[in-house]
Amino acid sequence: MLFNSFRFVLFFPIALICFHVLPRKAKAPWLLACSYFFYMSWNPRYIVLILFSTLLTYGCARLIEAARKDGSDGPGKRERAILVTGIVLNLSVLFLFKYFSFACSTLTAVLSRIGITAQTPAWDPILPVGISFYTFQTIGYMIDVYRRTVPAEKNLLQYALFVSFFPQLVAGPIERSENLMSQLRELPRPTYEAARHGFVVMLWGYFMKMVIADRAAIFVNAVYGSPEKYPGMFIVAATFLFAFQIYCDFAGYSTIALGAAEMLGIRLVNNFETPYLSTSIHEFWKRWHVTLNTWFVDYVYIPLGGSRKGRLVKYRNILIVFLLSGLWHGARWSYVLWGGINGVFQILEDCFSRLAEKYKKRPPTFASRCVKTVGTFLLIDFTWLFFRANGIRHAVSLLRSIAGTFNPWILFDGSLYTCGLGEREFRLLLIGLLILFAVGVYTRCRPTISAKIERQPLYFRWIVYIGAILAILVFGVWGSDYNATNFIYFQF
Repeated sequence: MLFNSFRFVLFFPIALICFHVLPRKAKAPWLLACSYFFYMSWNPRYIVLILFSTLLTYGCARLIEAARKDGSDGPGKRERAILVTGIVLNLSVLFLFKYFSFACSTLTAVLSRIGITAQTPAWDPILPVGISFYTFQTIGYMIDVYRRTVPAEKNLLQYALFVSFFPQLVAGPIERSENLMSQLRELPRPTYEAARHGFVVMLWGYFMKMVIADRAAIFVNAVYGSPEKYPGMFIVAATFLFAFQIYCDFAGYSTIALGAAEMLGIRLVNNFETPYLSTSIHEFWKRWHVTLNTWFVDYVYIPLGGSRKGRLVKYRNILIVFLLSGLWHGARWSYVLWGGINGVFQILEDCFSRLAEKYKKRPPTFASRCVKTVGTFLLIDFTWLFFRANGIRHAVSLLRSIAGTFNPWILFDGSLYTCGLGEREFRLLLIGLLILFAVGVYTRCRPTISAKIERQPLYFRWIVYIGAILAILVFGVWGSDYNATNFIYFQF
């Protein structure tokens, strides 16, 4: 069930109204039933995978706590063995459904290079939506129990709701137990102000998805699907727009999830903090997909030694984290390369920043910050080409087309209107991007626009709400042949 589908428009108000009117003891079971129904709307059979992950990690956490010796300073061998078993079994399901075919094809290709012909098992299931997200969320919970930062949850229903809470189930944010579990235990009664604010937040998420991301996707898909027809600067323009497509698509989902959860009285972690206004690669990755990056920092980077064991070990750890992050995004070598390039960028940036500190004489100016922001965006946008390409060979051919075709005039002679979007639609996209930029700058410097709106009189607020809904319906990607498009991160 997609957030931008008619089914969700029917589902969510029913779920919300019943949640408000049900007695306190019935609220958690109702949310759990809604969450399972929400997930089963894609493929009912895959509910088995969530149940397996839930029961496995719930049981492992309880066993870890039971194996803990009173007065001991740290985890013992038995606790460690239970944790490793839980992680291996959980990752095995993820590997089977997401990486098994990729591993077999890679092995076959390697063996064929040395003259060995091998047949691998035929296994290519449909990837269960959100499997990477809830797998990492449950593994993080087990590690937290092992580290004694949170107690093992004894109520299986509460834990099952933590794993499957429908607003963030299929594309994050990847919540930590200390934030989400404590709220689900209490299930505070939502206030009118929280519901109103959540509604405004959802509207902004729908604007990002339906007005910007879905419209940009038409242009990007046309160019990347036929690079021989759209060479050179067409690819540059498509890569530029893809940066905003993936941001508005993924941040749009996260924003809708935050708003929906807030209307239910739950505060989720903000997953995006205007990343394209960052002045460095390091800052960008602190603001992009925040919960995944903090997950890798806490559960991979720091256990590997972080930056405590010298600069070379630090750079090794950074590269490992980014390579794993690339692999997390998909079973394709171009994703791994994308992660590796971002890791190299961050390492080089750290090296140059150390040199720059020696010659730094005055604080940065507004002009220097603007230059750094543009430079950071261009470097990140370059890596998006590898992310969007259908493979490394496709990415290389796109780069060759950019380098070998000189046609900058297409940016000004109306040729861009032939890439799936007519002149009117393309201009609407540019207007949407300007609005996105203005809101980003405003929220970076001042309180959020929604907070500003909520301080206005009632009649003004409803004019804004109705106007926003009409703008999404009128300027969103709708039509007689409209299909509610998947969010990009559903495939991860």
